[in-house]
Amino acid sequence: MEIPSLYGKSEPRGEDSHLLRYELSLPYPLPEVWVAVATPEGLPTWLAAAEPFEQREGGAITLRWQNTDASGHATVAPGRVTAWRPQRLAEYTVEIHGRIRFELEEGPAGVGGTLLHFTNEFTGPDTVRLDCLAGWHHHFEYLLEALAGRPADWTGWTLERWRKLRAEYELRGTGDPGEPPED
Repeated sequence: MEIPSLYGKSEPRGEDSHLLRYELSLPYPLPEVWVAVATPEGLPTWLAAAEPFEQREGGAITLRWQNTDASGHATVAPGRVTAWRPQRLAEYTVEIHGRIRFELEEGPAGVGGTLLHFTNEFTGPDTVRLDCLAGWHHHFEYLLEALAGRPADWTGWTLERWRKLRAEYELRGTGDPGEPPED
């Protein structure tokens, strides 16, 4: 099985406003990916517990990250479901992380799998942009593991991998470490 590229890119959206973008080709059927990104059973296996989670546009959602920062604090982000099309689109607008959008489509004919188009739009300084690029990348590594039947064991989580990813993103500036550094 080919491992998809998990590197994201960032686009400026004005002063201290950022759009992060990840395009993932996942070797798993769309219904399985949907469960992972849009259900209270799937989200904790790779990202955050979701309680409450009213699975409809306008519904309440609170995401409680299972990993912690260097100070031992876990992010708790209440908000709303701002777009909802079952099996295709789940968008959550929450405190701290802003707009988090998962769009799914069937993979190309003959290839299968699922294309996951992910965006995160938020306001914050450049240091937060780099933190989020590394954080989402790290969580997408957990998503691949969860889809393979190995949900995250949050008790063993450390900052080591996140720090390495953040350094890579900082070195490249725009996000994708496959791109040449910015001048």
